[in-house]
Amino acid sequence: MIEIRKSEERGQADHGWLRSYHSFSFADYHDAEHMGFGHLRVINEDRIQPGTGFGTHGHRDMEIISLRAGGRARPQGQHGKRFDHRAGGRAAHERGKGVLHSEFNHAQDVTHFLQIWIEPRATGIPPSYEQKHFDAASKRGRLRLVASPDGRDGSVTIHQDAFVYAALLDGADRATHKLRPGRRAYLHVARGTLTANGQPLETGDALKATNAPEITLEKGERAEALLLDLA
Repeated sequence: MIEIRKSEERGQADHGWLRSYHSFSFADYHDAEHMGFGHLRVINEDRIQPGTGFGTHGHRDMEIISLRAGGRARPQGQHGKRFDHRAGGRAAHERGKGVLHSEFNHAQDVTHFLQIWIEPRATGIPPSYEQKHFDAASKRGRLRLVASPDGRDGSVTIHQDAFVYAALLDGADRATHKLRPGRRAYLHVARGTLTANGQPLETGDALKATNAPEITLEKGERAEALLLDLA
């Protein structure tokens, strides 16, 4: 079964320095029909104005993946360590029972990023932070694995049976991901347009798939997409 959710159907929050779109219930946005998808709990698409950012705050018992789509930001991680996120696809992953961080946009332009929360398979995991860079070439015309349960292919490691892929598609590019029986898929279009299993999608649109043998992405026009393979 395929279900499409259009960009304008998401929750929205505009704080001036931050404009955020919520695919699932989050903060002041509540929608009983969109509380998550399997172990996927949050996809927030955020744009942070230059010279602004999030103050120090905490997370616990959640796998949090931040994927940078543009701009530059510096999150301040636990123990005072700084992490620099360059444009072009840097994935930062936080996990555990008590991570504290702050995050600011030190660039001259708006930082655009996706924040993904996935429920872990266990609670009380020691807090940690991992960061890796995935350049555009590694995602061009293909689905590049950026997060997985075992850190395969240079991806960041998450404590859940979930696989996160990123892709850049344009023109004749075509990428197919096969799903094992019983798996489900969630696709989010961060930028541009494409078709997924024949369904036309625009920036901010999403596709949910259950009992589908595969997901095929094609006919992209400067498209950037995120695909999650979930139990």
